[in-house]
Amino acid sequence: MASVLYNSFKFDLFNANINMETDTLKAMLVTSAYTPNVDTHNRRDDVTNEVTGTGYTAGGQTIPCAVTQDNALNKAVATFTDVVWGSSSITARGAVIYKSRGGLASADELVGYIDFVTDKTSVASDFTLRITAPLDLT
Repeated sequence: MASVLYNSFKFDLFNANINMETDTLKAMLVTSAYTPNVDTHNRRDDVTNEVTGTGYTAGGQTIPCAVTQDNALNKAVATFTDVVWGSSSITARGAVIYKSRGGLASADELVGYIDFVTDKTSVASDFTLRITAPLDLT
């Protein structure tokens, strides 16, 4: 599975339900048992198999985002700041980015799924989520 944007995110973006710079975005880690469905998964309660382990809190961590406009290439680009789970012992296959409303998971809009391709593990060390390719909306 490749990294994907959920179809509901595109709808939410066009309808001003998500502001990538001012809304609280979070990254939650998931195991290899989670399979994203870009058509039917639209809220955080659709996501299964979140990781558990030392140094990880359910729901993940805030992931800051900056958006730039590229007129030369006719696109918008969202760039995320690294997220670190310090002194953690966890194994994850991917990360789900979502808008956190601070309440029920059924209210949190999904943005995208980042596929690590293979399991990434930390053992009493830092687990760093680094999104090297910016979210490119062309």
